[in-house]
Amino acid sequence: MNRRVARLRAAQALYQIDVIKTEPDLAMESVLDDEEQPNDFFHQLVYGTLEHKEELDGWISSNLQGYTIDRIGHVDRAIARMALFEMKYVEDIPVNVTFNEAIELAKAFGGEEAGRFMNGVLSNSVDMMNEESNN
Repeated sequence: MNRRVARLRAAQALYQIDVIKTEPDLAMESVLDDEEQPNDFFHQLVYGTLEHKEELDGWISSNLQGYTIDRIGHVDRAIARMALFEMKYVEDIPVNVTFNEAIELAKAFGGEEAGRFMNGVLSNSVDMMNEESNN
């Protein structure tokens, strides 16, 4: 499983966990194709996102104009949380790589408009993250 597939599967698992309250291990198992083997990056994305969910939601919520986090589509919310976790806590991946991967994932699930939405939310959230890190 490469990192792109791990991100896709992690977003799918996080969606299940959020929407139907599936246990993380069951959600992760259910999103894998028959021959796919989960890797450490996949586990790190799912468990790390869940562990830091409150902090991630704070950044997202602060950068929504006219929306609350509950009004964001479930898939977009899962992708945004996961991307912000990766940008903040996974040190060996450049932020711009994670940023672009999240936009592509959002487009794959929701089209161009979802990609633009993800771009805006992540851009503002990254700025906020960097400000907090510098203080």
